[in-house]
Amino acid sequence: MIIYGLALLSACMFAGVFVGTLIGQLIGIPGDIGGVGFAMLFLMLSTEILDRKGLMKKSASSGIEFWSAMYIPIVVAMAASQNVYAAISGGPTALVAGIAGCVVMFPLIKPLSKLAKPNENWEEDLAKELADKK
Repeated sequence: MIIYGLALLSACMFAGVFVGTLIGQLIGIPGDIGGVGFAMLFLMLSTEILDRKGLMKKSASSGIEFWSAMYIPIVVAMAASQNVYAAISGGPTALVAGIAGCVVMFPLIKPLSKLAKPNENWEEDLAKELADKK
């Protein structure tokens, strides 16, 4: 089940890196600018489109969910290790930007979580999902 959906994930990754590299070249930076973010955006959009059209199989959907859960922490760790040298050589700018991002976003957690619609039937949905997997 894990291997299903990997082709879609790979295609989105290649497309995201291509777009990120293209944007980098357009603004004069010799590298990928947000390719992973574009890849995740493409994955979410393509999964949603395929699901709405009824073309997404349950096994592929489960595989994509698994790889999405694995993909984000791995890529974040890779990106963080690549950016350490740039952050250190950038001086206090990186530190100020990181702190400013946390200061601005931390107070928004509660208001943004209130925008999410609560699932009243989450226990029934979970039981149904577990029954479907058996």
